[in-house]
Amino acid sequence: MLESALDKLAERILSFDETSLSSLWEKYKVRMERFEPSKEWEKAVIVFFIIKAIRAKNYIFNEQILRQPETSPGKKQQKKKPDLRLVK
Repeated sequence: MLESALDKLAERILSFDETSLSSLWEKYKVRMERFEPSKEWEKAVIVFFIIKAIRAKNYIFNEQILRQPETSPGKKQQKKKPDLRLVK
């Protein structure tokens, strides 16, 4: 049950736009820095780190995409010659 709830939460979070969330980053950063023992402060910390998590996820995703070799459908991949030797 908990895993299912977290999965649904992650699905909703993934639908958020990073640009829109980034505009809220400073607000929640300031709110988090002003500690007070309240539910509002706790929620601000969670929201701040959700925004950070999305930024980190997108950074890692983009870095991995850039590292992949370009394999667009219009381009032929160069075939590497097999490592063969003539055996007599």
